[in-house]
Amino acid sequence: MKKFKPLIVLASLLFVVTLLIPAVLVLPFSEEKASGKLEEKTPKATEVTADKGVEVGVYRFSQSKLEKIPLEDYLVGVVASEMPADFQEEALKAQALTARTYIVRQLMSKENHLGLPKGAQVGDTTMDQVYSSDDQLRKEWGADYSWKRKKILDAVRATSGQILTYNGDPIQATFFSTSNGYTENSEDYWPSKLPYLRSVTSPWDKKSPKFSNQQIFTVKNFENKLGVHIRSGATIGQITERTAGKRVGKVNFSGKVLSGKEIREKLDLKSTDFTWERKGDNIIINTRGYGHGVGMSQYGANGMAADGKTYQDIVKHYYTGVDITSTESTLALITANK
Repeated sequence: MKKFKPLIVLASLLFVVTLLIPAVLVLPFSEEKASGKLEEKTPKATEVTADKGVEVGVYRFSQSKLEKIPLEDYLVGVVASEMPADFQEEALKAQALTARTYIVRQLMSKENHLGLPKGAQVGDTTMDQVYSSDDQLRKEWGADYSWKRKKILDAVRATSGQILTYNGDPIQATFFSTSNGYTENSEDYWPSKLPYLRSVTSPWDKKSPKFSNQQIFTVKNFENKLGVHIRSGATIGQITERTAGKRVGKVNFSGKVLSGKEIREKLDLKSTDFTWERKGDNIIINTRGYGHGVGMSQYGANGMAADGKTYQDIVKHYYTGVDITSTESTLALITANK
């Protein structure tokens, strides 16, 4: 029997190896499949990677203090404050994209924000973007907190790592509530002419609850606020210029010329698209639209989304010639320079 022992040992070894080879071949692939390594792809926006690790210095005016807030939390607080949570998902994504573009532009700036303490990139008011903390949103939304926050968080995450650029630079992503059917060229409201802030049509705004408004002033109050004198009779002032966005450009009051913007600000009107008439000792002013009119109309964005347009469609309609660009290198540079 001894002469058969080597053959028996060899046969046993071959049997064991035969069993082990499939296991050795299967085990690594099974582990990779379980961990996702075989299906690993470039992270999508919805996976939220680019916004991690970046903080925003926000000055809370009501509390007179500076807070360092993670970028994603900041964006949720901004979108929640700037756009109703019951708006269409694609409109909320467009708002998240404009909000991220704004703050990335601020984070890249080396200049200290005027009127803010050192370390603050933005305030929490309309001077920059309105921001509300999670505690504030809980109180404001009450029983609706969970679904509203989730909806807005999903919009922020769906656009994670994306900003709007023109020729490679983050744009001034201005927005407002409701247009009069058109947006404005930037130079018709502000000093700078920007190629991506051009007047475009926005017919969806006519369904906005803020599309029309009326305000009444006494003649004396009207004159005092504007620093003008209007003669008796129906004529109040002569409109001598209109903007590309069909708003009032300039008005001549017996030699004193005021811009539509000046009139809007002095009278606290909703828009620079206004008409007026005198009735006795009162002046009745009707406006169309709500806000400065430059950039993205929020109600217009919601209307586009309701018509089936994506957030990419929305932002490229309201911001002429822009690109949606990754923030990976930009945010990495911001983080490295801290």
